[in-house]
Amino acid sequence: MEKRQSELCLEVLRRFDKAGILKDFILIGSWCVYFYKDYFSNVPYIDQTTIKTRDIDFLINNPSGIKEEVNVPILLKDLGFVTTFKGTKGYLKLDHPDLLLEFLVPEKGKGTDKPVHLPKLGMNAVALRFLSFLSANTIKVKVEDFYITMPHPANFALHKLIIFQRRIKEDKAAKDRNVAIEVLKSLIDKGESGVIKQVFDSIPKKWQTRVIKGLSKSEDRDILVVLGNIER
Repeated sequence: MEKRQSELCLEVLRRFDKAGILKDFILIGSWCVYFYKDYFSNVPYIDQTTIKTRDIDFLINNPSGIKEEVNVPILLKDLGFVTTFKGTKGYLKLDHPDLLLEFLVPEKGKGTDKPVHLPKLGMNAVALRFLSFLSANTIKVKVEDFYITMPHPANFALHKLIIFQRRIKEDKAAKDRNVAIEVLKSLIDKGESGVIKQVFDSIPKKWQTRVIKGLSKSEDRDILVVLGNIER
């Protein structure tokens, strides 16, 4: 991860914390890999220099629970973030040469193809499937003098194995799959095989099938053993 990029990310988090809204967000996506490094400090872990992405995704699990009124675009404007819109529906993103911020909410019921308005934040969010799985089991990681909430690495990795098969671009799909496998291997090394199995058993059978399919070409049998799909 480039130092300039990581410093900008930290400044965004500092401002969210000072404004009192960081507690309402769950950091998801590939930046979790960067901030998991302390969680895996005592076992082999992914080389941080291989993780390069502009996208920072924040999950808001309970939009109606936001109490502070903070115009996020204005809060970050002096850092060089500009408001951009994606597609014809008006999905809002905050764009910077080094980072791209997007806010997401769990899709409910039949779903919607329209942005979910977040009036207290001066933003809107994209509703996507499978996100409740990420918020169901979270950890807090201390960064400087504040904490960020992220999915437990087991949920993060299994989620990657579910969604990478929906990606159109093969290179991004392969990256997601490889990251998921590496995180699961680190969890096994850390002695958390039981957590992986517990999380896997908690998801619908259809999702379990996708996870196993996503691992089907893996040469690492240990993960499939943990999931109970093959014998050691």
